[in-house]
Amino acid sequence: MTNINWAKSQNTDYMFMVEQAVKAPSGHNTQPWLFKLNDNSIEIHPNLNKSLPVVDFDNRELFISLGCATENLCITASAKGYESKIVIADEGIITINLVKNQAIVPDSLFAQIDVRQTNRSVYNGKIISDSTINKLKTIPLKEGVNLHFYKTGTPDFDLISNYVIEGNTIQMQDKAFKNELISWMRFNKNHSNKTKDGLSYAVFGAPNLPMFIVKPIMKKAINVKSQNKGDRKKMQSSSHFVLFTTQSNTLEEWVNLGRSMERLLLRSTEQDIIHAYLNQPNEIKDLSQKMVKTLGIPNEHPTILLRIGYGKKMPYSKRKEIKDLIIK
Repeated sequence: MTNINWAKSQNTDYMFMVEQAVKAPSGHNTQPWLFKLNDNSIEIHPNLNKSLPVVDFDNRELFISLGCATENLCITASAKGYESKIVIADEGIITINLVKNQAIVPDSLFAQIDVRQTNRSVYNGKIISDSTINKLKTIPLKEGVNLHFYKTGTPDFDLISNYVIEGNTIQMQDKAFKNELISWMRFNKNHSNKTKDGLSYAVFGAPNLPMFIVKPIMKKAINVKSQNKGDRKKMQSSSHFVLFTTQSNTLEEWVNLGRSMERLLLRSTEQDIIHAYLNQPNEIKDLSQKMVKTLGIPNEHPTILLRIGYGKKMPYSKRKEIKDLIIK
């Protein structure tokens, strides 16, 4: 193969890796990433224009999202026959060094990247078997990351549920929080197609109506009573909570958590398990500290809270065009 053909083939591979990387989850579906393609590496840069300064004031969840995208990229690299090595710079730029390796074994989770979705619906109440949970517990965790499971009906599950409700009550009374949330809501099909990001009306199961009709309704629904009522139903329909924590709450650990979490999400997707986020207790410092004490996990920083279970598929969130995410 000539050098020109090789370079063309490599660029095609790299673009495909980016296409799979951006299928990772992100807070409010902000998609806070940019990509730079080099000769033998791909860089993932934080796009701070997509930050959430109220709910994610230290960009912790932003860098977790970048970690998820990194893991998707590495999994895809293995499917394309590349060995990957990660370097995390102090400023948060993640470099994935890539080397062709005929001996590389394609990661079995690659097929799940297209299928995985954040599912915010009410689940069907079916309980995940202990054997399946034990398989999920074997997911390798990166340095500084811990993982805890809490089954519905247990005292700890109820404790966490109460913290979610308390978190809702605090956040829904915060005008800045509500304004930030509303700014990322996409109220109908045209709005969603125009931005290709944010929280789509379809993801929430709302009808596709003109914005002047649906926007006031959805804005009015953002209040303590409705949020707590909805989340109670969602938690009661779920099988387990999954809590990710870090040891030192550092940027590198956030990226590591994202990488570990993405593998858990893909493995659970493989088992037809669905998931959604309930990060309210982690986003409020006082509640986070209370939760550490009551759950008996000292010296850990609660970071990502998931609910998992079984249910019907929902519409997929939109993604930006890849060309708009490449740094020239």
